[in-house]
Amino acid sequence: MQLSDIGELSLLKTIRRRFGKKSKGIIVGIGDDAAVIKPQGKNTLITTDMMVEGIHFDISLITPYQLGFKLVSVNVSDIYAMGGTPQYLLLDIAMNKNTEESFVARFFDGLRDSMRIYDVSLIGGDISSSKKDMVVSASLIGYAEKPVKRSGARPGDKIYVTGNLGDSACGLEVLKKAVPIKNSPSLTLPPRGGGMGRGDNSELQIIISKLSKLCLTWNTVKPLLKRHLMPIARNPKDFVKHATAMIDLSDGLFIDLSRLCDESRVGARIYIKHIPVSGQMKKASAELKTDPVKLATSGGEDYELLFTAPPHPPIPPLLRGGVGGVKITCIGEITKKGRVAVDKHGKESAFKAEGYQHYGIQR
Repeated sequence: MQLSDIGELSLLKTIRRRFGKKSKGIIVGIGDDAAVIKPQGKNTLITTDMMVEGIHFDISLITPYQLGFKLVSVNVSDIYAMGGTPQYLLLDIAMNKNTEESFVARFFDGLRDSMRIYDVSLIGGDISSSKKDMVVSASLIGYAEKPVKRSGARPGDKIYVTGNLGDSACGLEVLKKAVPIKNSPSLTLPPRGGGMGRGDNSELQIIISKLSKLCLTWNTVKPLLKRHLMPIARNPKDFVKHATAMIDLSDGLFIDLSRLCDESRVGARIYIKHIPVSGQMKKASAELKTDPVKLATSGGEDYELLFTAPPHPPIPPLLRGGVGGVKITCIGEITKKGRVAVDKHGKESAFKAEGYQHYGIQR
């Protein structure tokens, strides 16, 4: 059955039935002209992210479940990057009238499971039709006692990143060179408590039919695909008290660090050998004949956090935070001016704001 057979009112009833449960703080939720929430006496954070078919995702390379899951995570990452706690979500979707109802149902499944991980409630939104490409957008409301901005970095601060960089971009390269098929090993959904949990054994089952030709195993590419298709936003709760400035890495290390430097009016020195990269990314990039340093510094959609903090006390290399804990790596320091990358031989060179830019030149 297609959306044209169901109609907007029926779809709205489905959304209200599946996401209508109220959480604490919601006075009026889905079903009225506007939602009513009761502020908690903290600073309110509001963010929005749009995902456009053909720009942000290729529907042949991502399942509807993964699309719904990722839409929530990328918005949560923005709230976390301000040191906040996400709470309320507004959803806007525009789909072709010939879209199958089963597609929408799986999209809602991914949305719901991601919302459960972050303890977020859907409180409203909008539905529209599109003639061709799909557009999905979410706005997220959260709270922070003391928001961490991009403008707080000072010369002498250390620069830290969470997790590994370049995994998502490498995962996308693998997807572009391969064909997803059914009845295969699955990408499993991490539960709230961390580790590996219940898998979606229908649409999350993805294997790469060309892996044997690429000389890549499933164990090598699985974490790369997972970071690209179903990223888990990094919760900064265990280090946010130390952070002087913070930004999430959505467009690439160099371009997002440049944005932080612009806002703080400072420079930066980055040590390439200290940038954390996974063994799987190194192995896959070698097979794909792609520069791992380029993926780590200019590849987008890692949704890791970059933050600055005073040199003392030093940040521990492993902190429990979010789902399963998170690795913390110092990759450089804030300077008064200039933006310099130091290679493994100690040679310094200026780095440019390279990464993804809408309407910009992709270097």
